[in-house]
Amino acid sequence: MRTLPSLNALRAFEVCGRLLSIQLAADELNVTPAAVSRQIKLLEDQLGVLLFDRGHRAITLTPMGERYLTDIVRGFETLRTATINLTEARRRRTLKIRAYTTFSMNWLLPRLSTFHREYPDIEVSLTTSLQAVDFNAEDVDAAIRLSHTPSSDVGSDRLVPNELVPVCSPEFLHAHPELTDATASSLRNVPLLHSLARREDWAKWLDAAGVRGVNPLSGLSYESSILAYFAATQGHGIAIAQRVLVADQLRAGTLVMPFSFVLDLGAYTYYLVYPPKHLASPEFAAFRTWLLSTCDEQV
Repeated sequence: MRTLPSLNALRAFEVCGRLLSIQLAADELNVTPAAVSRQIKLLEDQLGVLLFDRGHRAITLTPMGERYLTDIVRGFETLRTATINLTEARRRRTLKIRAYTTFSMNWLLPRLSTFHREYPDIEVSLTTSLQAVDFNAEDVDAAIRLSHTPSSDVGSDRLVPNELVPVCSPEFLHAHPELTDATASSLRNVPLLHSLARREDWAKWLDAAGVRGVNPLSGLSYESSILAYFAATQGHGIAIAQRVLVADQLRAGTLVMPFSFVLDLGAYTYYLVYPPKHLASPEFAAFRTWLLSTCDEQV
């Protein structure tokens, strides 16, 4: 006996056993009843067992046939599922994008739902890291990185302005009415909130704003900017923020800007970087176009 019976014979048996009719099985398989009967007889000969009791007008499964049909049905369901999964995997292209945690959570993720609505067949796998990306060694389609000038070896697109602004909660501002002017006297006695990943931001802003006599390293420090921003919403102090990353909170009123001075860091900002060859990918091209259009709407 062959180790694996003919797939055509197994299919004929599965349909015939399900419908308990040679004629209906033939209709479903788009073959003649005689062809179905031949496949069933071939399978019985290969297995050495009788699968059907054949009456004058009907067929019924033997006990061995019932047991075998149960197993065969599970097998065909596995094949159907595997085929669907393979087809979906080919149809759905996953883009692997890397960004910073705060940029991802405060800016990209809240907007990705619009991309998914426009392109339901393209999945985005988003990972976060502070480390530079090596496209030659890593399976990443594109990354969003802070840079003055991205390397000429990669394609790049400038995304958003990088502006530093102090922010705090409305309640904190109400409790500190002296925070009406960016002066040493108004800032010296309130907690400054820092991100350990961006320790120089307060110093840059204070210097550009002409504020002297304030220790730019004083106050409370957090592992990431998103933690510092959250602490500000909770009234723990005044944080130095990248305005684009707190734009939603500013619109919602959970954060406010007590001062009008904004420090624009110019060319040092967020870029989408990617291997130039990825521009030939329709999926990446769609993501890039959507991202640039969304960034233009924020400016």
